[in-house]
Amino acid sequence: MTRKAEITLDYQNYIDAPPIRKEQLHSNACSNDEITIKSWFQTWVDNIKANKEILGSFKEHSVGQLYQAHKYGTALCVGSGPSLGYNAEHLKSKGSLPVVSCLHNFHFLEDLGVGADYYVSLDAGPVVIEEVSEGGSKTEEEYWELTKDRTLIAFIGSQPDLIKKWQGKIYVYNAPVPDKAYVDAVSEIEIFSMYMSNGGNVLGACVYFAKAILGVDRVGMLGADFCFGYDQSSFHPWKSKYDNNVGNIIPMTDVFGIKVPSWPSYRNFKYYFDYLTLQIPGNWMVNCSEGGCLGSYAEGNIRSITQMPLIDFLNQLNMSDDIKPCIDQPDVDLKKILY
Repeated sequence: MTRKAEITLDYQNYIDAPPIRKEQLHSNACSNDEITIKSWFQTWVDNIKANKEILGSFKEHSVGQLYQAHKYGTALCVGSGPSLGYNAEHLKSKGSLPVVSCLHNFHFLEDLGVGADYYVSLDAGPVVIEEVSEGGSKTEEEYWELTKDRTLIAFIGSQPDLIKKWQGKIYVYNAPVPDKAYVDAVSEIEIFSMYMSNGGNVLGACVYFAKAILGVDRVGMLGADFCFGYDQSSFHPWKSKYDNNVGNIIPMTDVFGIKVPSWPSYRNFKYYFDYLTLQIPGNWMVNCSEGGCLGSYAEGNIRSITQMPLIDFLNQLNMSDDIKPCIDQPDVDLKKILY
């Protein structure tokens, strides 16, 4: 994969706001809600019934048990965009920084030897089962064996086989679906109001989990591309069945000002995150993807999202490690000072 962004690490000039109103960002992000609900309603309800049988009680497995587990801290939220192949290796130096990843990255992160503290799933279809190992170097059985030491954060409407196959801890959440029939159907199964907003995509669920449940202050984003690779065909940093079959695409501008191909649905997901950073005060989101379209427009990158290489982001957090020898051996003349 050619990385055109290696030409320069200077991101585009920042702009105070996107060229469209933030209300329009939200409207665009929600534009497919009605179609999604109509298409998935029965699958969600059937899966919720099945998962209720498996778990017994959603309340007893609620993500609420992890409430403020990392309050005031920093977390990394990891998407599955092709840019993840550029810098995921740096996760080996993350220290104790919690990683919240889309489940789709399971095989990729496990093969790197870094894993994630929390794997988040939103998908209700059976495709989520094959994606745990698709593109990996191990067998499907080996990856499921690895789950015994990992934590799954799953939508109650997830594919039931995922709940059955996962061998580690499982915490569940409900999704806010703007449909009374859905709310009524779920309430008949079990009243479970532990909602996690997500913007219709699993990376959105990752960010909500990190901010609202774990209570972190700052979020570093990886693999948040919302577009395809520079070769115009790669969906992920590994080979997948979707490669070379992108279908109808639209042009978007990435964080380096380069035109890249994308889908309308990906653009809507990107709008959701841009809108989110304009709603929640502070510069709390740092895009460490080193590519992709998060926060980017032809006019520049919006100021509410900081663009930064992952290694710089990690070095900021770990800089005090440099004087660890002075802490451990203050009686030795090391002549070392941090700054």
